[in-house]
Amino acid sequence: MVSLTTKVWLDAHLSDLAEWQQDAFCQFGNMIADPEQKYPCIPGRQGFLTNNLRFGFAADPRSEQAIVDVMQLLKQYGGCSRETGKYASLVIFFNTPRELVNKSSVEDFEQLFWSVLNRVNAKDPSQWPDHISTDPSHPSWEFCYDGYPYFAFCGTPAHQIRKSRTTPYFLIAFQPRWIFDEINDSTPFGRNVKKLIRQKLVDYDGVPAHPSLKWYGQENNQEWKQYYLRDDETVPSKCPFTYMKNKFKAMGVSFHK
Repeated sequence: MVSLTTKVWLDAHLSDLAEWQQDAFCQFGNMIADPEQKYPCIPGRQGFLTNNLRFGFAADPRSEQAIVDVMQLLKQYGGCSRETGKYASLVIFFNTPRELVNKSSVEDFEQLFWSVLNRVNAKDPSQWPDHISTDPSHPSWEFCYDGYPYFAFCGTPAHQIRKSRTTPYFLIAFQPRWIFDEINDSTPFGRNVKKLIRQKLVDYDGVPAHPSLKWYGQENNQEWKQYYLRDDETVPSKCPFTYMKNKFKAMGVSFHK
């Protein structure tokens, strides 16, 4: 069974981990906590430095074991996230074989990302929260598991242009919806943080921010478009969550809701 870990624990027990896990965590730390403070996600950097983040390791994302791992980690995390600090997030590193890295494009990893979310959702035993729409085209939609809504962020080895989405291992970070209670368009703090993040994002990536990046709840916002950003400005013609749910249903795989 997989377990949540903290930066403090990992720093002290790193040598006990598998080589790929050591490498994944070290490279992530070097990226997010670089001395020049270039990494654009200010809350993410603060969460890492203040031990607010929680980490987990999952199997090859193509495997069923990876889905079990993600479910177990989210189950553990949902009930304790509020106790971890205001910059909370769950970062899951996936064992990403070299052959998967070498043969996969940004679009390939995009399909893999949505397949993970769909397969996890298919086995979610809990009801979708009443205040979160089950329709991805609705501004209130957010991915949920065990009754908790999360913003999902994906990084991959295939990204080259958007460096903020470039990670040596396939990675999904789950940010609890509640951390955005203060970081939103209705507060001066939220607007200021957004302005700083967007400027740092442009500097870090060297390209304009993706047009899909908007505020949660805005009438023209669709959260799913922000989960996985391609290197260019294109987006899927329709939400892969809906598409893949229907595809799996046709195969006889049942989904909640």
